[in-house]
Amino acid sequence: MFEDFHLEERDVSGARLRVRHAGNGPPVLLLHGHPRTHTTWWRVAPLLARHHHVVCPDLRGFGRSSQPTDTPDHRLSSKREKARDGVELMAALGFERFAVVGHDRGAYTAFRMAMDHPGRITHLAVLDAVPIVEALERCDARFAAAWWHWFFFAQPERPERAILADPDRWYAGTPEAMGEENHRDFRDATRDPAVVHGMLEDYRAGLGIDRRHDEEDRALGRRVEAPVHVLWSRRDDLESLHGDVLAVWQPWARTLTGRGLDCGHHMAEEAPDELAAELLAFLARPGIAGSPPADPPPTDPAG
Repeated sequence: MFEDFHLEERDVSGARLRVRHAGNGPPVLLLHGHPRTHTTWWRVAPLLARHHHVVCPDLRGFGRSSQPTDTPDHRLSSKREKARDGVELMAALGFERFAVVGHDRGAYTAFRMAMDHPGRITHLAVLDAVPIVEALERCDARFAAAWWHWFFFAQPERPERAILADPDRWYAGTPEAMGEENHRDFRDATRDPAVVHGMLEDYRAGLGIDRRHDEEDRALGRRVEAPVHVLWSRRDDLESLHGDVLAVWQPWARTLTGRGLDCGHHMAEEAPDELAAELLAFLARPGIAGSPPADPPPTDPAG
């Protein structure tokens, strides 16, 4: 798994991140979702690394990256903080400008990165997600029944106790489908109380501070400046819940493309060749040119 990739830990201002990277060419940052770690990309990353320098970290709070300190507003688990982690990580590796791809919860961090750091992101690819504020404002009985875990995971203490009582009942996955090493990394993460808590803090931030950041951007009329490519699973429920996925994204992007893929939710594991081909074609398109801005990104007061 990840042959020829370099595995290390890197310190950024707010976290210590486990990261794998390899390849030559324009840089691309891959951000995993819940409850995976960076190893979910093991089938896709080598295909991209033939043409790009590929960087795959564990998000703050996930896998073997460090755990943020709890705050009442969950600020240190916000997508804004995780976006800053990614920008600092890429700069430490020598990349001031780069493309970013995010799946599931990682898509929210990738989106926040493009909003908060527009001069650094050349391309944004979003896999199986719409902006958090859009999902919450569209919430109805169907959404609540299908995505009830958003609201349960945001409750204090109870979800940790429920998940850790029997992680296999909560998180399906087999070595045959995921790959043996990827499955082992995923199982280790979902059995670690600190990691389970860190993953759930991501949801707690989502219902509060992350939604507020989206609302603030929308009120200011801000959009993603980089080209945006949205892919979603036709065997999952994003399309059935939200209808035209691209229409949901249209107000947030100046340049928007995308389509559904015939696979389940974990597309990097289920359809790696098709996903890699889509991403390579997208990343070959012209991106945003220019120098990164000198101004610091938005910050939140200590919570």
